[in-house]
Amino acid sequence: MRNEKIDLLRGISILLVLLHHFNIPYKLHDTFLGVQILGESLSTLIARNGNYGVTMFFVISGFLITQHTLQRSGSLAHIRLKDFYVRRIARIIPCLVLLVAMVTCLGSLGLKPFINQAPNGIEVSYGLTVLSAFSFWMNLLIIEYGWVNYALGVLWSLSVEEVFYLVFPLLCLSLGRGKGWIIFLLAVIAYAPYFRWLHFGEESGAYLYHYFSSFDGIAIGCLTALYAQHFKGALRHSKLIVVFTALLMCALYLHAPIKEVSTWGISAFAGLTAVLIFCFAQDPQTQAQSFGSRALVWIGQRSYEMYLFHLIILGLMKVVYFPKETLPIEKLMLLPAYFIAVFLLSWAIEKYYSTPLNVKIRKTWLH
Repeated sequence: MRNEKIDLLRGISILLVLLHHFNIPYKLHDTFLGVQILGESLSTLIARNGNYGVTMFFVISGFLITQHTLQRSGSLAHIRLKDFYVRRIARIIPCLVLLVAMVTCLGSLGLKPFINQAPNGIEVSYGLTVLSAFSFWMNLLIIEYGWVNYALGVLWSLSVEEVFYLVFPLLCLSLGRGKGWIIFLLAVIAYAPYFRWLHFGEESGAYLYHYFSSFDGIAIGCLTALYAQHFKGALRHSKLIVVFTALLMCALYLHAPIKEVSTWGISAFAGLTAVLIFCFAQDPQTQAQSFGSRALVWIGQRSYEMYLFHLIILGLMKVVYFPKETLPIEKLMLLPAYFIAVFLLSWAIEKYYSTPLNVKIRKTWLH
């Protein structure tokens, strides 16, 4: 049974990412959303740190992968390799194939957002870009050559996740019986801030996109699942903890651009996300009641599709409405149209493509 509170958290995460990416080409500071607050426009404060949404996704992903493994196998040491990889393939590959196919078709029509560019002055072949997408090193391609393909660039985070999960079951088998797995996770969590410090502020974006700058979020999620499984007592004042944690997250989110505080800020945001997830895990059957919370749950349940395909919508908008020529009133009209289009496209893909294929692959390959 799905935990709707975690789905709600995913809904918030993807909305932060969607708004962040919209505000990059269609800057909203010249609209009424640009009202000044503490020397910054409101739109900038809300949209500039959408990468924290990806941090939240990493923590949620690590938590759910570990929790589901524990529920299915009883312990990490008894994980079934084939079952684990089949489930990852069933969830990840169908949408990845569809995204690459759509970008390839749109690029063949000569639409610039779907054609490889050379932001660092070095040409990268489309074939190499596709290869990096399917072999999970798009993040390294971006670090080396820049955002070479607008619509496929979102796959940097998928590269981080899937490389972690390629070794996840092997580590569970080798380290899952004792404290070795926990020691490994703690080492990953400790190393990530140091890695981000080494690459602080680099134009390559290594402090955001590299494996070692992002693994700590997933590792924190894994640890949270382990602790949640062994936590037997009732969590006192859980609602107060959730409110206080959410306020801290808002303060960190608004405090400064992520680039300026990446060394510690990403780990701190991941840790606070883990606190929320731990609280939510204590009462997993609670259902959303209000219209707003139900809407966020619905969005969260389709967040993977929204994340992968939202730049398709935004790229098509950029073809028709050149960002530098778009008037403020037009940006305000495009913003809700963008969200609605992303929701509809993601709903259609989830309902008629990704979920049916997910079920089919699992039925075929899993007993």
